[in-house]
Amino acid sequence: MTTQQLQQHIGNIQAELTALGPIHPGSLSEQYNVCGTPGCRCKDSKRPQKHGPYYQLSYTWRGKSTTRFVRPARVATLRQKIENYRRFRELTAEWVDTAVALESVEREAAKRAP
Repeated sequence: MTTQQLQQHIGNIQAELTALGPIHPGSLSEQYNVCGTPGCRCKDSKRPQKHGPYYQLSYTWRGKSTTRFVRPARVATLRQKIENYRRFRELTAEWVDTAVALESVEREAAKRAP
């Protein structure tokens, strides 16, 4: 690729990063529980029905692991933020790869220049 093409690609990545919206690291899991109440439906010997679903967000940020429950009404919003964060990570890695390629092309061009 040429210097101009690489610079254009970096510009496209920057534009996509700007348009991402809210982000949040982590993963979202669905949990089902068995309680301690005797005779509860979750303890039925023939057809136990666990309580749930409960949604749990887990992530590590700056070396600190965090887990918290998420209300069902917030699940869709949080899933979108997690997806945006995943895309953010992909785009920044692509930006660095392209910047390294650009530096290589510029270095080779500087060697050929008088």
